[in-house]
Amino acid sequence: MNREIKIGNHIISENTPCFIVAEMSANHNMDYDRAVAIIRAAKEAGADAVKIQTYTADTITLNCDDDCFQITQQTLWDGTTLHKLYETAYTPWEWQGKLRDEALNMGLEFFSSPFDGSSVDFLEELGMPAYKVASFEITDIPLIRKIAKLGKPMILATGVARLSDIDLAVRTCREAGNENVILLKCTSAYPTPYEDVNLRTIPSMRETFACLTGLSDHTMGSAVAGAAVALGARMVEKHLTLSRADGGADSAFSMEPAEFKEMVDNIRKIEAALGSVTYELTPGQEREREHSRSLFVARDMKAGEVFTPENLRSVRPANGLHTMYYEEILGKRITRDAGLGTPLRWELVDFRCESPE
Repeated sequence: MNREIKIGNHIISENTPCFIVAEMSANHNMDYDRAVAIIRAAKEAGADAVKIQTYTADTITLNCDDDCFQITQQTLWDGTTLHKLYETAYTPWEWQGKLRDEALNMGLEFFSSPFDGSSVDFLEELGMPAYKVASFEITDIPLIRKIAKLGKPMILATGVARLSDIDLAVRTCREAGNENVILLKCTSAYPTPYEDVNLRTIPSMRETFACLTGLSDHTMGSAVAGAAVALGARMVEKHLTLSRADGGADSAFSMEPAEFKEMVDNIRKIEAALGSVTYELTPGQEREREHSRSLFVARDMKAGEVFTPENLRSVRPANGLHTMYYEEILGKRITRDAGLGTPLRWELVDFRCESPE
């Protein structure tokens, strides 16, 4: 898989800043102006991209009330059917071209998750630079194959995927000639308990599938996102809403703008702190090293006096001989008078004879 992927004007690689995506999802609450306000909030919070979802209730499920279409998995949406939920949560298709233009005019990347072939065709007409495959669609191999054949970057969420599902999805992309795949560690629980996140999977996925990895996060707060970046996540996706109090299908586990900005700021600080593997000292550390330990005369001494633990000590600063010579110098004689606080030098040590027992 490619380790350098371009989405719009952004390069995603092991050596570039983490690509931060604000997921709008259903947080527009069927209000176009609110959708635009979320895009604006994403820009102000420091996001690199906004992602939406492209489906209708009829393209994602069936209008059926049978038991298997009821939501009963102890989720936020229990008590309704899949079709009824998606009727209230989808993003109207007639908005999507305008929302794309709003995002691009603000300098944000804009892409979507398609949920069937018709939505892929629609998004291609809008010129999407990349496609996200949602967690529950990672088992839809015909959909993945159709997207992969377009040759554009693909972001695969793994929230309900077994290892075999991820392997099949990645192989499908490769067989279609698409090597531009990013795998997102994801836990499909809303919100996600921290103990269910298992962030250590991120570097494992990177090694197992030889691709870029990231995080699609549904936990509360930004701690998990920051930790994911420290473990090598090159993309972080979080839901963004204007206010959780406004309600909506995804509001309960979404970030508000101030929280999203704090997350972005923390990720950038973490990236700065991660730096690179080096044992070289910074100029500041070199200056501070001047206060490290070395050997000093600890009492006034006369020429010929013997060095002992009482008059020779390892102390700060670093102006004297290295402390590694302490035992070697004990028992030797000083060559001239020296006062308290004199940095030890080799010319002060007489090696010609040992002190008497």
